[in-house]
Amino acid sequence: MDIRKLQRAIVDGLEDVKAQDIVVYNTEALSPLFERVVIASGTSNRQTKALAASVRETVRERGGEVLSVEGEDNGEWIIVDCGAAVVHVMQPVVRQYYHLEEIWGGKAVRLKLGGKATGLPKASSAVDEDDDEDGVSTAVVPRKRAAQPARKAPGRPAPVKPAEEPAAAPRKAPARKRSAASAPKVERVVVKAPAPRTSPAVKQAARKAAARKTAARKTSAG
Repeated sequence: MDIRKLQRAIVDGLEDVKAQDIVVYNTEALSPLFERVVIASGTSNRQTKALAASVRETVRERGGEVLSVEGEDNGEWIIVDCGAAVVHVMQPVVRQYYHLEEIWGGKAVRLKLGGKATGLPKASSAVDEDDDEDGVSTAVVPRKRAAQPARKAPGRPAPVKPAEEPAAAPRKAPARKRSAASAPKVERVVVKAPAPRTSPAVKQAARKAAARKTAARKTSAG
């Protein structure tokens, strides 16, 4: 049985007993055991049992196969295994506690329920088309609307603030003059040139000249 016909039969069986909050999730990428997970709510044990029985009968009437049904004893959570699709019929308190949507809610399938399309998928996930009996697709990809700026309600005009004067530039502090006392003292250092060195020959010639002058003075004096 085709998966789309199977999920259509399951949803029709749930709607016949007025199930609440019917959602269908595509689980092909999450589990190799089944392709669809259907979750629905019933307000009482009697209604959940009637929903499970209606799904079982509708699927079998349309040529499908029901492998097993579990949880009919208490009616709080009934699982109907239809092979490629698994149906969870739960009471609202139990459904809210276990919150199966977090486990299987990666990709929602949009179906025609009660004449209206429901089960909108997330913007990031693709939309699966569910064909009705006439072969007309009931799934429509939602268009994204461009964000428009919010309009402000007319009111009193806001008071105009006077233009602020530009802030004055900070003034530089005048440079302080240094007094003579505060000026650093500079010591003068006098470097004496080294005395020229006289060679021994020059000294000997000077001695001979001095001896001659002495001899000449004694001759002139005698």
